[in-house]
Amino acid sequence: MIELNYILENKEKVKELLARKLYEADIDTLCKNVEEKRELQRKVEANKAEQNKLSKSVPQVKKEGGDVNAIFAKVKALAAENKESEAKLAELENKINEVLVALPNLPDEDLLAGGKENNQPIAYVYEKPEFKFKIKDHVELAESLGLIDYQRAAKVSGHGTWFYTGLGAQLEWALLNFFISEHLKDNFTMMLPPHMLNYKSGFTAGQFPKFEQDVFELKDLEPMRFMLPTAETALVNYYRDEILDEAELPKKFFAYTPCYRKEAGSYRTEERGMIRGYQFDKVEMVEYTTEDDSDRAFDELVKKATNLLEKLGLHFRLSKLAAADCSHSMARTYDIEVWLPSMGIYKEVSSVSNARSYQARRGMMRYRGKDGKLHYMHTLNGSGLATSRVFPAILEQFQQEDGSVLVPEVLQPFMGGIKVLKPVK
Repeated sequence: MIELNYILENKEKVKELLARKLYEADIDTLCKNVEEKRELQRKVEANKAEQNKLSKSVPQVKKEGGDVNAIFAKVKALAAENKESEAKLAELENKINEVLVALPNLPDEDLLAGGKENNQPIAYVYEKPEFKFKIKDHVELAESLGLIDYQRAAKVSGHGTWFYTGLGAQLEWALLNFFISEHLKDNFTMMLPPHMLNYKSGFTAGQFPKFEQDVFELKDLEPMRFMLPTAETALVNYYRDEILDEAELPKKFFAYTPCYRKEAGSYRTEERGMIRGYQFDKVEMVEYTTEDDSDRAFDELVKKATNLLEKLGLHFRLSKLAAADCSHSMARTYDIEVWLPSMGIYKEVSSVSNARSYQARRGMMRYRGKDGKLHYMHTLNGSGLATSRVFPAILEQFQQEDGSVLVPEVLQPFMGGIKVLKPVK
């Protein structure tokens, strides 16, 4: 969440930054409700102090032969007034919290306003592959090479799913093994998180309440459980409600999981095949840092994600997202987008994001600094990588005129030395 005092002290700036995210919020009413709440709290405290004063005066009034009934009546009136005020306080508290938990993270000030149209490509790696023959798309290649079976997956599951078969399953596993080995080399701690998460995990990650309908909820379980849409949701809850020492930071994790999302593909050409589905594999990176180390960690995650694509030899670009294209919880995001020749477009295979203290505030994740005070951690995440678009990019960028596909050199050790995928006869 955004710190309430920051909103109160920087009202106009908060309005401007939210507008960059194209988010409408009645900040004036929020501030008005906070002031009304504070005034009521002062009144309640004053009434309680008066009640205590009057109650303490009773013995002395009795001793002096005075009438205490007037005192009791006044105490009773003050108590009734406080009961009414406390009901109003609870109402105001709910109104304030409803706004606060719904607000998106504020974008970093260097981000452009608006959505995708204002994203900024900042780097291109390798040249676009050129072909002297009519190319095939990844769907045709995957089927002709015997790597993917879409039809039987639709039969046993439905649209937006697929079977990896034979060498296709090996290629998928080779990608995952390659990513994992690279993260281990960089001293990131490997995690295998649970796939069923509770409501508070979705809340801390910033996905709930706004995006509660986007997850697969397991409706027969109480309390509410849902299937993780990304390992980030689990990993950014690891230290929920905990306090670490500053010397323990940064914490660097990565996890492999399948990911389950309702946003399955349509029948549009650019979402055919594996481009968007209900379930896909991803290796996710997460870092917990101090505020001062946050920017360093962001650069590290960007470099790690881009290094993976560079080692695979794939042409891609790095893009800085405009404010409104950053997700709800994030202050800044860079997308790593791989080139798909058959579509003539770039598709995101990794988003590296910095949530700053937004998720930590929602999950009460803090550290005790060298100054002895408690501070909120910063949380960052980045795909490292999602395979469901890397796999198609390998097929399309490395396809040969005879219908075969070259296996990237870094994957060959994980493929039992196979260097070329050949069409199935």
